[in-house]
Amino acid sequence: MNKAFVDTNILVYVRDTDAGVKQSRAADLVSELWKSRLGRISTQVMSEYYVTVTQKLKPGMTREAAWADLQSLQAWGPLPVDWKLMERGRSLQKEHAVSWWDALIIAAAQTLDCSVIYTEDLAHGQHYDMVNIVNPFRGAG
Repeated sequence: MNKAFVDTNILVYVRDTDAGVKQSRAADLVSELWKSRLGRISTQVMSEYYVTVTQKLKPGMTREAAWADLQSLQAWGPLPVDWKLMERGRSLQKEHAVSWWDALIIAAAQTLDCSVIYTEDLAHGQHYDMVNIVNPFRGAG
């Protein structure tokens, strides 16, 4: 298994008690990435996660619990969103007609030398150079 970039939605599903099969699949995937030490994220993902689990998820997490998750995720070497990453994201957005936020995710995964992005926000099986998109919920109810 190679390094894998994890999009926000995967991390959120781990905490979403109403997500059913998606919660268990997300939890299994994240657990495996912790064991293998191959999970990667960006500060964008961390920020989106914090806002989603504290403000949008019902029932939401406390700020303290969400912050504790972020502290743990520091072990995944989050890539900061800087100007260089934004320039790469802009190129990807123009080349592939993806959203700005998805372009930043792809750019971060490429910068971190990930071979896969786990997400449900991009098309399963799509390739962006050497990065493959995998929707771990494909076929889930």
